[in-house]
Amino acid sequence: MKEIKTTQALGQLMREARKSQGLTQEQLASISGTGRRFVLDLESGKESCHLDKTLRVLTMLGFELYLRQKEE
Repeated sequence: MKEIKTTQALGQLMREARKSQGLTQEQLASISGTGRRFVLDLESGKESCHLDKTLRVLTMLGFELYLRQKEE
């Protein structure tokens, strides 16, 4: 499990996963129902990306998203 604290870190993880699966940005956009520009923005860490589209792309890359409350 990897801890992600920034949009840039999430974008880097997604870029690495896409490349390791041999997918282009265009291919990932097509299979996740988004646009290439969205994938580009997501991988570059743009902070205003839509959460629903982000979750679709994560799912297509084989990720599951879990949240846990920080212990104080």
